[in-house]
Amino acid sequence: MVDNRYATALVIGSVLSLLATVYLSVAVGTQHWYQYRSPPGNHEASNASELREDFINGEFDEKAYSDTLFRLNGTLGLWWRCVQAPGQSHWFKEPDPKMVTQCVSFTLPQQFLPKYKEPGNHNTGEDLLRTYLWRCQFLLPLVSLAFVFLSGLVGVCACLCRSITPTLAVGVLHLLAGLCSLGTVCCFLAGMDLLHRVSVPPDSVDGSLGWSLYLALISSPLQMMAAALFLWAARSHRQNYTRMTAYRVA
Repeated sequence: MVDNRYATALVIGSVLSLLATVYLSVAVGTQHWYQYRSPPGNHEASNASELREDFINGEFDEKAYSDTLFRLNGTLGLWWRCVQAPGQSHWFKEPDPKMVTQCVSFTLPQQFLPKYKEPGNHNTGEDLLRTYLWRCQFLLPLVSLAFVFLSGLVGVCACLCRSITPTLAVGVLHLLAGLCSLGTVCCFLAGMDLLHRVSVPPDSVDGSLGWSLYLALISSPLQMMAAALFLWAARSHRQNYTRMTAYRVA
């Protein structure tokens, strides 16, 4: 039999866990982690279409796609990179061309490619710090979601066994998931800072954090709050059960 206080804590923790999972999943699947705003004239340049085509169909090169992101209002995510460029126009030049967003995904092999001390220059040697920050920023959210999924399985087993004791493991898994989510944001921010030191954006280009990053950042405290509720419910119920057992024995 579970006390109403513990049941309430479990329900609130489950809702927080669900919200955190949705936020983190949306953040991982979208490209608005970091965004650039270039001057209006850049996307009207004669080679904007060529830059877009090379961005979509060209070889994968960190220097090349970074420069394109700078010039064409690019956005960058964990699995996507996007630019805005004028759409295919007619034979005449439109005075106000419609801007079209084009996105390209990072393939799994590309996620594991090394980063170089000078982006695009393979002769400068591998930058180990940037390389492992990049790998961690896309692996950690997957690990976080895996922890939440595993905690869900443990929770189902606890319901089937009619025991609140496994909730302790659910709380620990949510705590680890929250740390992984926070680590994702930290790795991404550190990686972008190091990238801008070796590949400096033009002075006319403004960079800012996007809403996808904030969703991932919000998911971390939600997971930790859920972990605190699960751990409190499991520990308090265990202490109460121990006192009740001692009283019956006495």
